[in-house]
Amino acid sequence: MTLTDQPEPAPLGIPSHRQARRQPGGAAGSDGAGREPQVQSLSFSVDKMTCGACAARIERHLNGIDGVRAVVNFATERASVTAPASVSVARLVDEVASIGYAAQLVGGDPRQAVVAGSAEEAARRVRSLRRRLVVAAVLFMPLCDASVAFSVVPSARFEGWQWVLIALALPVVTWAAWPFHEAAFRHALHRTATMDTLVSLGVISSSAWSVYAMFFEDAGATGHSIAYLLAHHSGGSIYLDVAGGVTTFLLFGRWFEARSRQRSGDALRALAERGAKEVSMLDGDGAERRRPVADLRPGDRFVVRPGEKVATDGVVVSGESAIDRSLMTGESEPVDVRAGDEVTGGTMCCAGRLVVEATSVGADTQLGQMLTLVERAQNEKAQVQRLADRVASVFVPVVIVLALVTLSGWLAAGASSLDAFNAGLSVLIIACPCALGLATPAALFVASGTGARQGIFFKGYRALELSKQVDTVVLDKTGTVTEGRMAVVGLTAASGVSGGELLRLAGAVEQASEHPVARAVAAAARAELGALTTADSFAGVAGLGATGTVRGRAVSVGRPALVPGAAVPDEIAARCTEWEARGHTAVVVTSDGAVIGAIAVADAVRPSAAPAVSKLRSLGLRCILVSGDNETTTRTVAAAIGVDEVVAGARPADKVAVIRSLQAAGRSVAMIGDGVNDAPALATADLGLAVGSGADVAIDAADLVIVREDLRAAASAIALARRTLRIIHSNLLWAFAYNLVAIPVAAAGLLDPLVAAGAMSLSSVFVVWNSARLRPGRHAPDRVAGRTPPVGHGREPESIPEPIPEAGAVPPEAGRGAR
Repeated sequence: MTLTDQPEPAPLGIPSHRQARRQPGGAAGSDGAGREPQVQSLSFSVDKMTCGACAARIERHLNGIDGVRAVVNFATERASVTAPASVSVARLVDEVASIGYAAQLVGGDPRQAVVAGSAEEAARRVRSLRRRLVVAAVLFMPLCDASVAFSVVPSARFEGWQWVLIALALPVVTWAAWPFHEAAFRHALHRTATMDTLVSLGVISSSAWSVYAMFFEDAGATGHSIAYLLAHHSGGSIYLDVAGGVTTFLLFGRWFEARSRQRSGDALRALAERGAKEVSMLDGDGAERRRPVADLRPGDRFVVRPGEKVATDGVVVSGESAIDRSLMTGESEPVDVRAGDEVTGGTMCCAGRLVVEATSVGADTQLGQMLTLVERAQNEKAQVQRLADRVASVFVPVVIVLALVTLSGWLAAGASSLDAFNAGLSVLIIACPCALGLATPAALFVASGTGARQGIFFKGYRALELSKQVDTVVLDKTGTVTEGRMAVVGLTAASGVSGGELLRLAGAVEQASEHPVARAVAAAARAELGALTTADSFAGVAGLGATGTVRGRAVSVGRPALVPGAAVPDEIAARCTEWEARGHTAVVVTSDGAVIGAIAVADAVRPSAAPAVSKLRSLGLRCILVSGDNETTTRTVAAAIGVDEVVAGARPADKVAVIRSLQAAGRSVAMIGDGVNDAPALATADLGLAVGSGADVAIDAADLVIVREDLRAAASAIALARRTLRIIHSNLLWAFAYNLVAIPVAAAGLLDPLVAAGAMSLSSVFVVWNSARLRPGRHAPDRVAGRTPPVGHGREPESIPEPIPEAGAVPPEAGRGAR
């Protein structure tokens, strides 16, 4: 496991597996006297947060307790707390409750905690916000039209016109806006203010003043011109459209955020559900009983049959099988195990019955620790708050004070109460954070559509914010750079034997086997020759290969030891040696005891991998290849795609360690992966990019998802994210600049509330227009490539010419899993 020399390379040391399993916090260190420090690491779910300012407030209060260090994640609604043992859980929960939020300890088996987590609560919240958004959006347009029409064209009014506006506005400003009102009231009880406070005040003030104006001020204003009414602050005092617009726009932003948080939780739940649910436990008398996996304890023995998942980490007591470890390690080829070998929970038994003795269960298993890694990484990576949330704690109270000062100042100057209220209301209305709330969601909405046409999906603001800083890309090998499936990449036949005959005999035997190498040989034979002859007397020999009778000929496919005494011709032996040196898996084919040829099987390189690396480098990004396969295999793949730096033999925790070491060296890291084993690394990286044809948990844990087979979309995704970030920054700059200029003008009485409402609306229009620039114009979008089914899932492999070309092949681990 090495890294080739580079100018000032960041260290990529990988700790031992024992070190990798040690978790920071808790009793992870020593006090120097050989005693473990009395420190506890706790995780809490936090409810009732509405913005990043809420998370910052909770963090501030928890960190105010002596010895406590807390990190609160608004996106995942979790708080990670390291505290002295003297600080009770009840005290931490009470501290959170004292400022208007709710916290609940999360502990025990990570799988049970995650699966039984807040999935339903998150889904309920998204459904609730969606219903409120739909109602507000449906009523907003007619409300806006009627409100403006009745304000500036009094002649359009009729008997009872006020009740029409109230009927349209009431559901929006009460039920639809209730999340803002409820949050504002709760924070007011604790003498704090957030964006919800400003939204609620703006909605209530504009609604209340509109009701007053409709029934008292403007009730009889029907005989004057529009200019007269505006000049005398009459006829322009209906602001229900302002209340409806603020509510609708900000509900959209709140719904978008809630949906993103729900998807973040899906990553953990999907990973937790990858493990087995039940297990066949062996009693003392050897009888099997189906029990829940939670009943397993270290030392218990259980049975694993072909097609079943290994229930927990353990050691094989008896039996032989091929174990598919791609779930946990990313290895492209199953590994043969027998008595004395270790197996990992969550991996798949491909063939053969095993009896396993459990060595660790629950949180101590590798799957449990992957859950912990993903959750901790998601908590740590959300430290970059939105600009709007970072200033909310200052912006909101300042605006409220300015509105009150404006009202008081006008009254003190001898102005009428109507003029004073108009000026104060203008300040409050024009400062409503409508454009501020749209700045991020509008750009995300447009960028999502643009990206979707290119097969790119990004799931939140962090992906955009961090894309600008990314300078290093870590690529997973199996399933990302490679196809993730075994394929025949070469064959050589003995003198007098054609390549077609070699494939026909080998395919006839291998089609009866479930081993990945056998499936690759059979698929190649079918693609080249069509239907295959059925072999008689088929027999699979664990660790060696398979034998059978094809039209009276005794055929074997596997290691030479499968047929003792069979002499391998020098030219075939040399070719096998060459293949294995390149990391390919070589199998020898015999007929009636004589070697007639050999076949090389490997994991094929994606055709777009090398161009993708070139494109990433053109963006100024450093590329590193990381794999669970061995050094020879990984370096061969790296050379094929143009990557100089490699890390081989990396397990999930090792990949996380690689990324953390790069980050510690000042690098901003993007991770591109596809497997379940990549989920912790995807969540740890500053920017996670998942290949959409990969595992759902990897997709959920990532920030960007690529559903195209073309890996060049990864570079396109980063470029699109960077451009979207620039648009968001310009939106935020406009929103704040607009407030800085407009608020003093409104306070000076130079803006009627109606004009203030119009200016506020125009600021939102600008934000939407600016965001729309992300849509493709003159430049044709990249060709849309949907999710292409992999070989073996509805798509036949390309036919194999004779001889089979080896160029572009991506090898699996040399010799590993060879039969």
